Amino acid sequence: MLTLKAPAKINWFLTVIGKRDDGYHEIQSLIQKITLYDVLRFSPISEEAAASDNIILETGAPIAAEQNLVYKAAMRLKSRYGVEKGAVIRLEKNIPMGAGLGGGSSDAASALQGLNELWSLGLTADELCLTAEEIGSDVPFFLSGPLSYVYGRGEKLVPRKALRPMDLLLVKPTFEVSTAWVYKNFAILTKKVGKVNNIEHFIRNIERAELNGITGDLSNDLELVTVSSFPVIAEIKEKLRRQGAVFSLMSGSGSTVFGVFESRRLAEQASLYFNDYWTAVVETVI
Repeated sequence: MLTLKAPAKINWFLTVIGKRDDGYHEIQSLIQKITLYDVLRFSPISEEAAASDNIILETGAPIAAEQNLVYKAAMRLKSRYGVEKGAVIRLEKNIPMGAGLGGGSSDAASALQGLNELWSLGLTADELCLTAEEIGSDVPFFLSGPLSYVYGRGEKLVPRKALRPMDLLLVKPTFEVSTAWVYKNFAILTKKVGKVNNIEHFIRNIERAELNGITGDLSNDLELVTVSSFPVIAEIKEKLRRQGAVFSLMSGSGSTVFGVFESRRLAEQASLYFNDYWTAVVETVI
Protein backbone atom coordinates (compact mmCIF):
# COMPACT_ATOMS: atom_id res chain seq x y z
CA MET A 1 0.00 0.00 0.00
CA LEU A 2 1.24 3.47 -0.95
CA THR A 3 0.55 6.29 1.53
CA LEU A 4 0.77 10.03 0.78
CA LYS A 5 0.09 13.08 2.93
CA ALA A 6 -1.83 15.93 1.28
CA PRO A 7 -1.06 19.29 2.93
CA ALA A 8 -3.40 22.22 3.43
CA LYS A 9 -2.45 25.74 2.33
CA ILE A 10 -2.94 29.37 3.24
CA ASN A 11 -3.08 32.46 1.02
CA TRP A 12 -0.80 35.20 2.31
CA PHE A 13 -2.69 37.60 0.07
CA LEU A 14 -5.19 37.30 -2.75
CA THR A 15 -5.78 40.06 -5.28
CA VAL A 16 -8.56 39.75 -7.85
CA ILE A 17 -7.56 41.61 -11.03
CA GLY A 18 -10.81 41.08 -12.93
CA LYS A 19 -12.95 38.57 -14.78
CA ARG A 20 -11.51 36.79 -17.80
CA ASP A 21 -13.16 35.95 -21.09
CA ASP A 22 -13.24 32.26 -20.10
CA GLY A 23 -15.38 33.03 -17.05
CA TYR A 24 -12.60 32.62 -14.49
CA HIS A 25 -11.12 35.49 -12.48
CA GLU A 26 -7.57 36.74 -12.99
CA ILE A 27 -5.81 36.66 -9.62
CA GLN A 28 -2.49 37.19 -7.90
CA SER A 29 -1.71 35.31 -4.71
CA LEU A 30 1.08 33.94 -2.55
CA ILE A 31 0.27 30.39 -1.40
CA GLN A 32 2.15 28.28 1.14
CA LYS A 33 1.64 24.74 2.35
CA ILE A 34 1.10 24.17 6.07
CA THR A 35 1.49 21.20 8.42
CA LEU A 36 -2.14 20.05 8.35
CA TYR A 37 -2.67 16.95 6.25
CA ASP A 38 -5.22 14.64 4.72
CA VAL A 39 -3.90 11.10 4.20
CA LEU A 40 -4.43 9.05 1.03
CA ARG A 41 -3.68 5.34 0.78
CA PHE A 42 -3.49 3.61 -2.60
CA SER A 43 -3.67 -0.08 -3.38
CA PRO A 44 -4.17 -2.00 -6.64
CA ILE A 45 -7.19 -4.07 -7.53
CA SER A 46 -6.46 -7.69 -8.39
CA GLU A 47 -6.42 -8.31 -12.14
CA GLU A 48 -8.68 -11.29 -11.50
CA ALA A 49 -11.38 -9.08 -9.94
CA ALA A 50 -14.47 -8.34 -12.02
CA ALA A 51 -13.97 -4.60 -11.56
CA SER A 52 -10.19 -4.55 -11.90
CA ASP A 53 -10.23 -1.26 -13.82
CA ASN A 54 -12.53 0.60 -11.41
CA ILE A 55 -11.64 3.46 -9.11
CA ILE A 56 -12.94 2.70 -5.63
CA LEU A 57 -12.83 5.70 -3.29
CA GLU A 58 -13.37 5.06 0.40
CA THR A 59 -13.85 8.18 2.51
CA GLY A 60 -16.03 9.59 5.25
CA ALA A 61 -16.43 12.87 3.38
CA PRO A 62 -20.14 13.81 3.14
CA ILE A 63 -20.25 13.97 -0.66
CA ALA A 64 -20.78 11.34 -3.32
CA ALA A 65 -17.54 9.66 -4.36
CA GLU A 66 -18.12 10.67 -7.99
CA GLN A 67 -18.16 14.35 -6.95
CA ASN A 68 -14.92 14.09 -4.97
CA LEU A 69 -11.90 15.70 -6.65
CA VAL A 70 -9.85 12.60 -5.87
CA TYR A 71 -12.20 10.47 -7.96
CA LYS A 72 -12.32 13.07 -10.72
CA ALA A 73 -8.52 13.28 -10.79
CA ALA A 74 -8.22 9.50 -11.03
CA MET A 75 -10.73 9.25 -13.86
CA ARG A 76 -9.16 12.14 -15.75
CA LEU A 77 -5.71 10.53 -15.46
CA LYS A 78 -7.06 7.17 -16.67
CA SER A 79 -8.76 8.81 -19.63
CA ARG A 80 -5.82 10.99 -20.69
CA TYR A 81 -3.29 8.13 -20.70
CA GLY A 82 -5.54 5.20 -21.56
CA VAL A 83 -4.91 3.41 -18.28
CA GLU A 84 -6.76 0.10 -18.02
CA LYS A 85 -5.90 -0.51 -14.37
CA GLY A 86 -7.94 0.39 -11.30
CA ALA A 87 -7.19 1.34 -7.70
CA VAL A 88 -8.63 1.49 -4.23
CA ILE A 89 -8.06 4.92 -2.68
CA ARG A 90 -8.72 5.46 1.01
CA LEU A 91 -9.00 9.13 1.96
CA GLU A 92 -8.65 10.21 5.59
CA LYS A 93 -9.92 13.78 5.94
CA ASN A 94 -8.31 16.07 8.51
CA ILE A 95 -8.49 19.33 6.53
CA PRO A 96 -11.98 20.83 6.98
CA MET A 97 -14.11 21.28 3.88
CA GLY A 98 -15.28 24.69 2.64
CA ALA A 99 -12.51 26.25 4.69
CA GLY A 100 -10.29 28.02 2.14
CA LEU A 101 -7.44 25.64 2.99
CA GLY A 102 -7.32 23.81 -0.34
CA GLY A 103 -8.01 20.33 1.01
CA GLY A 104 -9.88 19.09 -2.05
CA SER A 105 -7.26 20.44 -4.46
CA SER A 106 -4.43 18.97 -2.40
CA ASP A 107 -6.18 15.59 -2.30
CA ALA A 108 -6.56 15.68 -6.09
CA ALA A 109 -2.87 16.47 -6.55
CA SER A 110 -1.88 13.63 -4.23
CA ALA A 111 -4.21 11.31 -6.16
CA LEU A 112 -2.37 12.17 -9.38
CA GLN A 113 1.01 11.59 -7.72
CA GLY A 114 -0.07 8.36 -6.04
CA LEU A 115 -1.64 6.83 -9.12
CA ASN A 116 1.32 7.88 -11.25
CA GLU A 117 3.45 5.72 -8.96
CA LEU A 118 0.94 2.90 -8.43
CA TRP A 119 0.36 2.51 -12.17
CA SER A 120 4.06 3.03 -13.06
CA LEU A 121 3.18 5.77 -15.57
CA GLY A 122 6.49 7.61 -15.17
CA LEU A 123 4.93 11.03 -15.70
CA THR A 124 6.85 14.17 -14.79
CA ALA A 125 5.43 16.90 -12.57
CA ASP A 126 4.88 19.05 -15.67
CA GLU A 127 2.93 16.25 -17.32
CA LEU A 128 0.82 15.75 -14.21
CA CYS A 129 0.10 19.49 -14.21
CA LEU A 130 -1.64 19.15 -17.58
CA THR A 131 -4.24 16.97 -15.88
CA ALA A 132 -4.21 19.03 -12.68
CA GLU A 133 -5.19 22.22 -14.53
CA GLU A 134 -8.33 20.51 -15.81
CA ILE A 135 -9.45 19.61 -12.28
CA GLY A 136 -9.08 22.92 -10.45
CA SER A 137 -7.09 26.14 -10.39
CA ASP A 138 -5.29 25.32 -7.10
CA VAL A 139 -4.37 21.74 -8.00
CA PRO A 140 -1.11 22.52 -9.91
CA PHE A 141 0.23 24.40 -6.86
CA PHE A 142 0.11 21.23 -4.77
CA LEU A 143 2.34 19.47 -7.31
CA SER A 144 5.03 22.12 -6.76
CA GLY A 145 7.18 23.37 -3.92
CA PRO A 146 5.83 24.63 -0.62
CA LEU A 147 5.69 28.36 -1.47
CA SER A 148 4.65 29.91 -4.77
CA TYR A 149 3.46 33.19 -6.21
CA VAL A 150 0.51 32.28 -8.42
CA TYR A 151 -1.28 34.22 -11.12
CA GLY A 152 -3.60 33.70 -14.08
CA ARG A 153 -6.58 31.86 -12.64
CA GLY A 154 -4.16 30.41 -10.10
CA GLU A 155 -2.56 27.75 -12.28
CA LYS A 156 0.58 29.72 -13.23
CA LEU A 157 3.32 29.38 -10.63
CA VAL A 158 6.54 31.14 -9.69
CA PRO A 159 8.28 29.13 -6.93
CA ARG A 160 9.65 31.11 -3.98
CA LYS A 161 11.90 30.02 -1.12
CA ALA A 162 11.06 30.48 2.56
CA LEU A 163 14.02 30.48 4.94
CA ARG A 164 12.25 29.29 8.06
CA PRO A 165 8.77 28.20 9.15
CA MET A 166 6.27 30.42 10.92
CA ASP A 167 3.78 29.47 13.62
CA LEU A 168 0.10 29.86 12.81
CA LEU A 169 -3.23 29.42 14.55
CA LEU A 170 -6.07 28.42 12.24
CA VAL A 171 -9.61 29.29 13.35
CA LYS A 172 -12.63 28.03 11.41
CA PRO A 173 -16.21 28.92 12.35
CA THR A 174 -18.96 26.33 12.15
CA PHE A 175 -20.01 27.06 8.56
CA GLU A 176 -18.50 26.27 5.16
CA VAL A 177 -18.06 28.71 2.28
CA SER A 178 -18.42 27.87 -1.40
CA THR A 179 -15.63 29.25 -3.55
CA ALA A 180 -17.99 29.45 -6.53
CA TRP A 181 -20.46 31.50 -4.48
CA VAL A 182 -17.77 33.96 -3.37
CA TYR A 183 -16.49 34.60 -6.90
CA LYS A 184 -20.03 34.90 -8.23
CA ASN A 185 -20.78 37.63 -5.71
CA PHE A 186 -17.40 39.34 -5.98
CA ALA A 187 -18.37 41.39 -9.05
CA ILE A 188 -21.65 42.38 -7.42
CA LEU A 189 -20.20 43.66 -4.16
CA THR A 190 -16.90 45.11 -5.34
CA LYS A 191 -15.53 47.27 -8.10
CA LYS A 192 -11.88 47.01 -7.11
CA VAL A 193 -9.83 46.15 -10.17
CA GLY A 194 -6.14 46.76 -10.63
CA LYS A 195 -2.69 45.56 -9.76
CA VAL A 196 -0.83 46.27 -6.55
CA ASN A 197 2.75 47.45 -6.57
CA ASN A 198 4.21 46.16 -3.30
CA ILE A 199 3.88 42.43 -3.91
CA GLU A 200 7.62 41.72 -4.23
CA HIS A 201 8.44 43.53 -0.98
CA PHE A 202 5.72 41.58 0.84
CA ILE A 203 6.86 38.23 -0.59
CA ARG A 204 10.45 38.83 0.45
CA ASN A 205 9.30 39.51 4.00
CA ILE A 206 7.40 36.21 3.97
CA GLU A 207 10.45 34.39 2.63
CA ARG A 208 12.61 35.83 5.42
CA ALA A 209 9.85 35.39 8.06
CA GLU A 210 10.15 39.07 8.88
CA LEU A 211 7.04 39.27 11.05
CA ASN A 212 7.08 43.05 11.30
CA GLY A 213 7.14 43.30 7.53
CA ILE A 214 3.98 41.32 6.75
CA THR A 215 1.54 43.86 8.13
CA GLY A 216 1.44 45.98 4.99
CA ASP A 217 -1.30 46.93 2.57
CA LEU A 218 -1.82 43.55 0.90
CA SER A 219 -5.00 41.71 1.83
CA ASN A 220 -7.53 39.17 0.61
CA ASP A 221 -9.98 40.76 -1.83
CA LEU A 222 -12.47 37.95 -1.25
CA GLU A 223 -12.89 38.91 2.40
CA LEU A 224 -15.33 41.68 1.54
CA VAL A 225 -17.71 39.18 -0.04
CA THR A 226 -17.46 36.56 2.70
CA VAL A 227 -17.60 39.03 5.58
CA SER A 228 -20.70 40.68 4.12
CA SER A 229 -22.62 37.45 4.76
CA PHE A 230 -20.55 36.12 7.65
CA PRO A 231 -19.37 39.05 9.82
CA VAL A 232 -17.92 36.61 12.35
CA ILE A 233 -14.92 36.34 10.00
CA ALA A 234 -13.97 39.94 10.80
CA GLU A 235 -14.57 39.29 14.49
CA ILE A 236 -12.19 36.32 14.46
CA LYS A 237 -9.53 38.38 12.69
CA GLU A 238 -9.74 41.11 15.31
CA LYS A 239 -9.78 38.63 18.19
CA LEU A 240 -6.64 36.96 16.83
CA ARG A 241 -4.89 40.32 16.86
CA ARG A 242 -6.02 40.97 20.43
CA GLN A 243 -4.58 37.60 21.43
CA GLY A 244 -1.17 38.49 20.02
CA ALA A 245 -1.21 37.64 16.32
CA VAL A 246 1.13 39.92 14.39
CA PHE A 247 -0.92 39.33 11.23
CA SER A 248 -4.30 37.76 10.52
CA LEU A 249 -6.17 37.10 7.30
CA MET A 250 -8.91 34.95 5.85
CA SER A 251 -7.46 32.18 3.68
CA GLY A 252 -8.80 31.80 0.15
CA SER A 253 -12.57 32.21 0.01
CA GLY A 254 -12.88 31.30 3.69
CA SER A 255 -14.15 30.41 6.16
CA THR A 256 -10.82 29.80 7.92
CA VAL A 257 -8.89 32.73 9.36
CA PHE A 258 -5.22 32.33 10.28
CA GLY A 259 -3.10 34.32 12.71
CA VAL A 260 0.70 34.50 12.65
CA PHE A 261 2.38 34.27 16.06
CA GLU A 262 5.93 34.74 17.24
CA SER A 263 6.05 31.22 18.70
CA ARG A 264 4.07 28.01 18.83
CA ARG A 265 3.53 28.53 22.56
CA LEU A 266 1.81 31.87 21.93
CA ALA A 267 -0.34 30.32 19.20
CA GLU A 268 -1.40 27.50 21.51
CA GLN A 269 -2.25 29.98 24.27
CA ALA A 270 -4.36 32.01 21.87
CA SER A 271 -6.25 28.90 20.74
CA LEU A 272 -7.77 28.65 24.24
CA TYR A 273 -9.87 31.73 23.44
CA PHE A 274 -11.59 30.05 20.47
CA ASN A 275 -13.28 27.08 22.13
CA ASP A 276 -16.44 27.54 20.06
CA TYR A 277 -14.56 26.99 16.79
CA TRP A 278 -12.40 24.41 15.09
CA THR A 279 -8.74 25.35 15.64
CA ALA A 280 -5.33 24.00 14.74
CA VAL A 281 -1.83 25.19 15.55
CA VAL A 282 0.42 24.56 12.55
CA GLU A 283 3.63 25.67 10.86
CA THR A 284 4.28 26.83 7.35
CA VAL A 285 6.18 24.28 5.23
CA ILE A 286 9.57 25.34 3.86
